[in-house]
Amino acid sequence: MFEAQTKETSGGSGLLIGICIVVVLAVVGTLAYMNKESAKKSEGSASAAGSAPAQQLKGDPVKDLHIVSATMDKDYTGNLAVWSVDIKNTSSVYTYSNVGYQTNYFGSDNSVLVQNKGNISLSLSPGDEQSTQFRDVLYPGNTAWYRFTVVGADASK
Repeated sequence: MFEAQTKETSGGSGLLIGICIVVVLAVVGTLAYMNKESAKKSEGSASAAGSAPAQQLKGDPVKDLHIVSATMDKDYTGNLAVWSVDIKNTSSVYTYSNVGYQTNYFGSDNSVLVQNKGNISLSLSPGDEQSTQFRDVLYPGNTAWYRFTVVGADASK
């Protein structure tokens, strides 16, 4: 009878030791998995950071060229839209030339009446700001509002 109680207690502690081993292995496995995931994320961040300069080599004129002001008037005949635009190059590396633009003329219901694309022959060095004036399209008579945007440019160092 005494031996039976001892074996029962011994079997219970063996079960307890087995459960503890399983729990420890589960914790170690979880930590190892989480460590792998964080290593993958840091590798991904490092590769993204490493590829950023490669993408930066092309330049980003839409991001780097800021429109300081853009006003539109009609020419002396009242038929053509004439834009006065002031553009600043915020890049510290790239010179932009042959600036591509897009003008949109909208009606009162926000529908596009006329859309035009063209190029402005400016050369903007890093940090440079220039103003220019150009004629665009026949001004739609029922224009409620209009917008000027930079859509591209040639980049060089």
